[in-house]
Amino acid sequence: MRTAASRLRGHFTVGDIGYLDTDRFLFLCDRKSDLIISGGANIYPAEIEAEIVTNPKVADVAVFGIPDEEWGEQIKAVVQPADGVAASDELAAEILASLDGRLAKMKWPKSIDFVAELPRDPSGKLLKRRLREPYWAGHGSSI
Repeated sequence: MRTAASRLRGHFTVGDIGYLDTDRFLFLCDRKSDLIISGGANIYPAEIEAEIVTNPKVADVAVFGIPDEEWGEQIKAVVQPADGVAASDELAAEILASLDGRLAKMKWPKSIDFVAELPRDPSGKLLKRRLREPYWAGHGSSI
């Protein structure tokens, strides 16, 4: 079923989302499977991750949608603090404050959780599904 859903007009697609600029350069924004839909707005986690990871107290970050009764999904960030940095509510507030003026407030994570290390496969690919699953448990399927 998933393989069939990955076909588009006879071609295989991994679900990348992008656009062509006026010079016909292709820019990839994110993956369709990672897209967050909150209040009808499409939010791209890669854009948020790129801003959060610039904070020197952040070693790694994953952003994804979690269930929200009112909005459909809300934005969750899971952060791996940099070496020697302690996870805390103060660190979460500092990370959010660092987004001011760089990212629209509607794209700010509603909450930040911390982990010692983000899960990755042997090739280094982030395993977002492993992070996302506990938040969606008991909610049927994700959006």
